[in-house]
Amino acid sequence: MLTRITPSEWVINDLRYAADDPRHVVACVYEYAETEVEVVWLRDLPLAVRYANAYEVLSEVARVQDPSRATRPIVIPHLPPLLAT
Repeated sequence: MLTRITPSEWVINDLRYAADDPRHVVACVYEYAETEVEVVWLRDLPLAVRYANAYEVLSEVARVQDPSRATRPIVIPHLPPLLAT
């Protein structure tokens, strides 16, 4: 969830955790320039520090934490190479 704190600051919360759980706050987003925001990550996420806007940050967090990404690869059966005749 993206919550605006001030006109130029937002916080991203993970609603899967209680408000008193340290994992509840994911990141703080600050307006860096008129066309960019800067992110201070409070979790170890492999994401960038600058984005175009706060909503882009939220969508990246949702994409990374999507449980469907965390599945094991599908095993593809293979056959031995064909013999040259």
